[in-house]
Amino acid sequence: MRSVCSGFRRRAAQWAAAGILPLLLAAAACGSDTKSSSAPTGGAEAPTGGAEAPTTVRLGYFANVTHATAVYGVESGVFHRALGPDKLVVTTFNAGPAAVEALFSNALDAAYVGPNPAINAYAKSGGEAIRIISGATSGGASLVVKPSINGPADLQGKKLATPQLGNTQDVALRSWLKQNGLKTDVQGGGDVSIVPQDNAQTLETFRGGQVDGAWVPEPWATRLVQEGGGKILVDERTLWPGGQFVTTHLVVRTPFLKQHPDAVRRLLQGHVQANDYVNKNTDDAQKVVNQGIAKITGKPLADAVIKGSWPNMTFTNDPVASSLKTSATHATEVGLLDKVNLDRIYDLALLNQVLTEAHQPEVKG
Repeated sequence: MRSVCSGFRRRAAQWAAAGILPLLLAAAACGSDTKSSSAPTGGAEAPTGGAEAPTTVRLGYFANVTHATAVYGVESGVFHRALGPDKLVVTTFNAGPAAVEALFSNALDAAYVGPNPAINAYAKSGGEAIRIISGATSGGASLVVKPSINGPADLQGKKLATPQLGNTQDVALRSWLKQNGLKTDVQGGGDVSIVPQDNAQTLETFRGGQVDGAWVPEPWATRLVQEGGGKILVDERTLWPGGQFVTTHLVVRTPFLKQHPDAVRRLLQGHVQANDYVNKNTDDAQKVVNQGIAKITGKPLADAVIKGSWPNMTFTNDPVASSLKTSATHATEVGLLDKVNLDRIYDLALLNQVLTEAHQPEVKG
């Protein structure tokens, strides 16, 4: 069997020759797709067990409602208070591969990302670089198309967008097209042309007719419907058992987890508290999340957008591990990943400690 790393190197060379940004191998992506900020910590709690000196936790996430746990946790101060003596520095990204590259380059310690970037990071590093330490969001991704498109056959010769080559929605789209007998390639050729682009750009190109649809996360799926006049052809929940699949989970650099378990545990305490709040206080959570998105993007979402997109997601600490393995299979089938053993990708011990203390059920990897 080909090694994972050698497979990535070969594909990266092919993508570079084609003039396409190589998945996970362009450090410049972090600078072009990110915004950073830091804020003082709240409280003065001592580290758990008193064993660790205070540290800095550098956290990445997206300005998407699929990252509502992260946006709420930062904007409300929940993370700051939970981290106690530690300093929180946050960086925002447009898509997972750029966030993973920041993890690889030691510019981040933890990040909210989708399954496929996490799988790629794990595979590229031979299972050493990252660990998934919690789930965050299930659902919240759809294929939105022009009203004239009624099924897979109507997509022949059409152009569709995804957030980034190799990201979670990109793999989902390529896999769904393959299952429906439609070929794609990383150069944008095949029966259906896939064009990776920023989600905000996709809204404009969809309105202007440059693309015929897009497989995107919320709130962009709802925006393409409400603002772009599109319709949902595939709600991704319909493709998974029980409608449950991981859209976002929390990952951490393995060295940081080993060196600062108390800080990671405190981050998870904030994460669980944030998830509890967004589930139990929908109206207020939407307002706070929208405030956070406005700070990052410069403009809040329309009330109709955030209210319309929210019911399409489930915020959960469960990483929905079975769907991760299926996503890895899909990535392999569409030529974006060599086969990889994911047995060690989860480390849920600290999360389950936090859940037990909060009188919540443990989760499995």
